[in-house]
Amino acid sequence: MTDSSVPPGGHRSGRGPRRKPDRPHRSGPPRGRSGPQRPPSGDPAREAALDTLRAVREDDAYANLTLPKLLRERRVSGRDAALATDLAYGASRARGLLDAVLGACVDRPLDRLDGVVLDALRLGAQQLLRTRIPAHAAVGATVELVRSRAGSKPTGFVNAVLRKVSEHDEAGWVARLAPDGDDDPVGHLAFAHAHPRWIAEVFARALGSRGEEELGAALAADDSRPAVHLAARPGEISAEELAAVTGGDEAPYSPYGVLLTEGGDPGDLEPVREGLAVVQDEGSQLVAVAAASAPLEGRDEHWLDLCAGPGGKAVMLGALAAIEGATVDAVDRAPHRAALVEKACSGLPVRVHTGDARTIALPEAAYDRVLVDAPCTGLGALRRRPEARWRRQPEGVDELTTLQRELLTNGIERTRPGGVVTYATCSPHPAETVEVVRAVAEATGAEILDTAALMPQVPGAAAEGGPGVQLWPHRHGTDAMYCATLRVPG
Repeated sequence: MTDSSVPPGGHRSGRGPRRKPDRPHRSGPPRGRSGPQRPPSGDPAREAALDTLRAVREDDAYANLTLPKLLRERRVSGRDAALATDLAYGASRARGLLDAVLGACVDRPLDRLDGVVLDALRLGAQQLLRTRIPAHAAVGATVELVRSRAGSKPTGFVNAVLRKVSEHDEAGWVARLAPDGDDDPVGHLAFAHAHPRWIAEVFARALGSRGEEELGAALAADDSRPAVHLAARPGEISAEELAAVTGGDEAPYSPYGVLLTEGGDPGDLEPVREGLAVVQDEGSQLVAVAAASAPLEGRDEHWLDLCAGPGGKAVMLGALAAIEGATVDAVDRAPHRAALVEKACSGLPVRVHTGDARTIALPEAAYDRVLVDAPCTGLGALRRRPEARWRRQPEGVDELTTLQRELLTNGIERTRPGGVVTYATCSPHPAETVEVVRAVAEATGAEILDTAALMPQVPGAAAEGGPGVQLWPHRHGTDAMYCATLRVPG
């Protein structure tokens, strides 16, 4: 799924974090039970950030799921919660850059360091290079953090390394360590904006003729903390009313979107608690609206969300279907994700089914509208999934594109003649977007529609070099969502 609440991963297996065996060379307090221990010191923000990095490193956990849980369990709120979020997400997002700097300041490979020490060094480097925390405070707090977790022995080492890091600011380290900008502009921008080179190359390719001009802006936007978007539930509350209640601003493109302007947990907002709104990126809202409004021929009664979990777009489709007098069948292969869809769509004309979207038997022989929100690399939502850019590997793309073509083909086969299929991914990778749509359209005879015409209010939305719409953080403030619409021949 491509909603921002979904943990990064290709297939929707529903697996939780994988526990790796403890390594005998690690120092520090014994870990007789799973999960981070309750912090012993008086620095709850850094303790929570350190435990988040440890869970990501040891258990393949997701930072955006681990940290909020820790903050709730430890009752950390306000400025401490904001600091923990900035440090944990920032260090996870910038890991490659931080490791390059630390590698220049350490006389041994980083993977030979004690895990707690390495996590703490990353937190310290993040504070020194990418926050306004004074250097002496960043170094001192990190040293004390290590002392509380690993004892006094490694504190001198940590102090010395971080003092070396503090000798230059981020720009100074980029100038020293990044590839030359004239000889290797993509490599230089990738390093400067904390992205693996292959992802920067994907962005450049997706930007097409504008790649040289916009790549730096695209990577910079992807390296920043995203705004929180709400989606008003159609038929229940308007975007104007939701903005007034929450103190946010109406979104520039989605007729149901609101951008929150203040911090805090959006789940605590009354409209979200009451089911009048959901947290959903504006790009995802635009995809759901396009799926519900693309022009078709004939009846408009039966809709299908073929990859529905955890339910963000299904809620929007269900609410719009209720207004139009239609019904929605929503499918997800993972039972726990199907349960999330069921809960999210309570009170809407949505029937939820559990099974493989490619083979499951459904109530309707043919649907009028089908949304295929396919599993993907998630390269369009890296700013929301801090560690994902360092986990993704280019070798995994081929397997996903095979699945994407199968799902889109199946979606077309489940659509009646004259009906429409909307294909979406939260990725700008051409192999997952324009190439999938072109290949399936050619194989099935489906007609590719002008998706950009469905979003006339969105400037510069047409995808470069192919069909569909490609949204971008630096242009539109959304995730890098891709969307294309096709009509089945009548």
